[in-house]
Amino acid sequence: MTLMRFDVITLFPDMVTTAASCGVTGRAIERSIVSLSTWNPRDYTRDKHRTVDDRPYGGGPGMVMKYQPLHDAVSDAKQAGSEKAKVVYLSPQGKPITQALLSEACNSASQLILIAGRYEGIDERFVELDCDDEWSIGDYVISGGELAALVVIDAVTRLLPGVLGDDNSAQQDSHSDGLLDCPHYTRPEQIDGHAVPDVLLGGNHADIKRWRMKQALGRTWQKRPDLLKKKNLSAEQEHLLKEFIVELV
Repeated sequence: MTLMRFDVITLFPDMVTTAASCGVTGRAIERSIVSLSTWNPRDYTRDKHRTVDDRPYGGGPGMVMKYQPLHDAVSDAKQAGSEKAKVVYLSPQGKPITQALLSEACNSASQLILIAGRYEGIDERFVELDCDDEWSIGDYVISGGELAALVVIDAVTRLLPGVLGDDNSAQQDSHSDGLLDCPHYTRPEQIDGHAVPDVLLGGNHADIKRWRMKQALGRTWQKRPDLLKKKNLSAEQEHLLKEFIVELV
């Protein structure tokens, strides 16, 4: 049973389908846990040149994607999909993508229609009339929204039941609980004098869980203190973080 349908409105459909066929997303598509379709706005143009962009009113550099081809592509994507569809425009002006935002979308929608813009931008009337939300992968500009769409597809797919080998894997990822992930180790036990922490070799699951929480808190304190400011730590977490800081210094 398909748990999530992705539809990408893009001028470069092969770019999306080729990348999505690899790794976790590729296996999820093969197993019909997710489906992926692309819709090229050029197929919805009404002139012999298949024009999808035009000069901006008011002047200025670059070109702007036209309303009608995008609108018609979204309409077909909606008709082919689910009533619980969410249309998202991927742009630098959007709200920052977070694990919480993706989890909410995963729980509230069964179809994500992702708009991969190009050129200088998209006619604002399309954003206002056809899009439910606007998301950004970061405070920088890339040449088009295809890479951002692939980020969303991958991040949402791994949240779906049955996608990962162990469903707990997604829950333990960085940002899943507002913290960065703890360090991980595998064989051999020694590399150039650097050993795997003893606690991970002892087999005491309670001690291992406590150590991992302490390291996640400490790593977040070191690398992303802004995340700690947003999180209400329990008394135990406060104690573990203090332990980490004392041990570090």
